[in-house]
Amino acid sequence: MKVLAINGSPRKEGNTHKMVVKVFEALEAEGIETELVQVGGKIIRGCLSCYKCIERKDKQCVTNNDLFNDLFRKMLAADGIILASPTYFADITPELKAVIDRAGFVSRVNGQLFRHKVGGAVVSLRRGGGVHAYDSINHLYQICGMFIVGSIYWNLGFGGKVGDEVFNDKEGMENMLDLGRSMAFLLRKLKS
Repeated sequence: MKVLAINGSPRKEGNTHKMVVKVFEALEAEGIETELVQVGGKIIRGCLSCYKCIERKDKQCVTNNDLFNDLFRKMLAADGIILASPTYFADITPELKAVIDRAGFVSRVNGQLFRHKVGGAVVSLRRGGGVHAYDSINHLYQICGMFIVGSIYWNLGFGGKVGDEVFNDKEGMENMLDLGRSMAFLLRKLKS
């Protein structure tokens, strides 16, 4: 079994990354393979609403001059998907939003390709707006018929400005470990 995490933060080693690594720690301890893909800070275009994916039904986006189609293939191959983002003005980063819009559309028009996969949201924040960002991620999972993994609290971690590490949020880090354990539990149940 494999879980793919997509990091929407432009800070490759930032708080969002640290939270994903903590989830991976629990998943790997349970024997689940993990992979992290960085999209934050990279060029990934938003959906053009051209409807070519509806016409073609070839499990890809017609826009092929960015990383999306390779990423989408990884999403299809994974049993579980974690979408991770810092909170930007009470929402997710534009790169992660582009992934959500395009992946959701291509998945749905090709017969609900994400249906019954497992999804988890990871959101870092300084102060507020994190629940809205959390909802933005979970809306993809819901409309695609995925199973959403929760934890002991909202999957949020407080970090603040650069240098104010999310590791100082002990409850948030325990929540990430629990998220990984819960995701592993659900993946095993679905495979049995």
